[in-house]
Amino acid sequence: MNPSPNAPNLWMARCYPGTVMLEGTTLSEGRGTTRPLELFGAPDIDVTALVAEMQRLAPEWLHGCRLRTCWFERRSTSTSGSCAQAAVPRRGWQLRPPRRSRPWRAQALAFKALRRLRPEYDLWRDFPYEYERGRLAIDLINGSELLRRG
Repeated sequence: MNPSPNAPNLWMARCYPGTVMLEGTTLSEGRGTTRPLELFGAPDIDVTALVAEMQRLAPEWLHGCRLRTCWFERRSTSTSGSCAQAAVPRRGWQLRPPRRSRPWRAQALAFKALRRLRPEYDLWRDFPYEYERGRLAIDLINGSELLRRG
């Protein structure tokens, strides 16, 4: 049985503690694909370089994670009778954590690696999230500004 109607498998539920942070970013978490919240990417990211930087910065934070590079294209329909929408194919990686992995650490490390590789990258989304207007979504998701500022 699926963990929830929008969670197609147990892998997504295991990745969620880390990949939920993607909702506060300009990056895609794979919604609209068959692997939502297991994927992370954007059309303009060099995933091979990103993973290499993650491994260089903190290989222990990836302990237990299996990352695989992939391409994905979001496809979804919003309302009955509407046309399907397709986004630009995105380069990304898929996180497959066994029970011992720490997906929050893996995703936080990905943000840090992206900042190291592309300091100018427009990473954090600024929009009302969960009816909150005074804080960035990433800060609300994490409970403070510490991740974003770090």
